[in-house]
Amino acid sequence: MFHFDVKDAKIRIEEIEDETANEGFWNDATNSQNILKHLKQLKDKIAAYDEMNRTFEDIEVLIEMGMEEQDDEIVLEVKETLALFIKEFEQLRIATLLSGEYDGNNAIMSLHAGAGGTEACDWVSMLFRMYNRWADDKGYKTEILDILDGEEAGIKSITIQISGDNAYGYLRSEKGVHRLVRISPFDSSGRRHTSFASCDVLPEIDDDVDVEILDDDLRIDTYRASGAGGQHINTTDSAVRITHLPTGIVVQCQNERSQHKNKDRAMKMLKAKLFEYKQQEQIDKMQGIRGEMKDIAWGSQIRSYVMNPYSMVKDHRTNEEVGNVSAVMDGKIDVFINAYLNKSMSN
Repeated sequence: MFHFDVKDAKIRIEEIEDETANEGFWNDATNSQNILKHLKQLKDKIAAYDEMNRTFEDIEVLIEMGMEEQDDEIVLEVKETLALFIKEFEQLRIATLLSGEYDGNNAIMSLHAGAGGTEACDWVSMLFRMYNRWADDKGYKTEILDILDGEEAGIKSITIQISGDNAYGYLRSEKGVHRLVRISPFDSSGRRHTSFASCDVLPEIDDDVDVEILDDDLRIDTYRASGAGGQHINTTDSAVRITHLPTGIVVQCQNERSQHKNKDRAMKMLKAKLFEYKQQEQIDKMQGIRGEMKDIAWGSQIRSYVMNPYSMVKDHRTNEEVGNVSAVMDGKIDVFINAYLNKSMSN
């Protein structure tokens, strides 16, 4: 099913362009930037749609030429062009499924080691690399906001911001527990180990979204920041940890060199977490149940990555399977994201 109305999009583009010409449009810088961002997204979708129409017309012409001339080279060109067209069409179709209110926003992703000790910390570092590779392929920007190294190896927890159009829309499908099965590189006996890591994904919330945060509800601590492997250690207490006392939610940021900037970033993360908390609270009230937090352990995983005794990655929500684990760990996870979005739209 296609969810992009070209006619409505063109009308909306005209309305926004008229709006930008109004006196006082730039009085609210944040609002104007959000409007321009939406305008760019609409124009990009129209451009992609128009390009696909041109490609389709070219394919039709090539097919006619091939049939008239019985030319094998033209037939081969048609096959190659058609294969590329189908791939691009699928990408555009999936993008139209991202119709949620915050799907177009940047994403804040947190990875945490679960059951498995050092193995789990190494698994977090592998997942971090996987999502980094995926973001690079999409042309997205990735920033580390906070990181805690494992005691022996790997990463115990890490929070990153992935910036780009529809970053949250795609990555919300990754929220849950990820399970790894492999021969441990840390076990001299060469035994098979199972490790777990959790992935949490939130949208970066715009400043115009109303989330009430009272100063009296906050405890703000500062500490000395340190990067992976003990590098980039600051000589001042620039890292910031904020605890929201009523909910117990804790956020922290050490990416920026100044305490003020780290506080600003941490407040944005807190806003996103509180926004999700309030939304879940409303859902729980409507359903008459309490929200359930699953353990980062066996039986709660959304996806399994098996490297031994066979090679397979399986998403347990969609039953999508891939045999090439190396490709998945290199960031080729769109097959799982697309399957999840397709299933979400059909439910």
